[in-house]
Amino acid sequence: MEIVLRAAAIFLFLWVLTRVIGKKELAEMTAFELVLIVTIGDLVQQGVTQEDMSVTGAMLAVGTIALLVVAMSYIGFRWPGTKRVIEGVPMIVVDHGAFVDAAIEAERLTRDEVVSSARAHGIDDLEHVRYGVLEPDGSFSFVRFDRADPIEPLAADDESG
Repeated sequence: MEIVLRAAAIFLFLWVLTRVIGKKELAEMTAFELVLIVTIGDLVQQGVTQEDMSVTGAMLAVGTIALLVVAMSYIGFRWPGTKRVIEGVPMIVVDHGAFVDAAIEAERLTRDEVVSSARAHGIDDLEHVRYGVLEPDGSFSFVRFDRADPIEPLAADDESG
């Protein structure tokens, strides 16, 4: 039972930690940060199982964490309002070609990071962007203006009608 409680405590700690770290940091990890994540995994294992090196202990720890992941997923599905807390929310960082400085600052982004991501999506100028969104998983999405088919009112001298 102690392993189950330890696994639950570590799960909650890691969930809070990933929410505090932020979206961008999780999406753009360097090789060194990847090594740190692996090291954290080993430290977590030692903290959860303590001196228990049994297969049963490992199965209890992994099973507890898996159960908590499924439980949080179900909670987000069953009560949609909780999904914002569990997973985070998308943030609009570009609105009609202009940076949303408050969102960029809140997410600890730089303008260069947003512009670089836009270029990676084939967008050469932010004036072509209706909305730029930092998704909860740390990736960027861009919605372009469709300049090829602008919606224009019919001309008064149009005789087709």
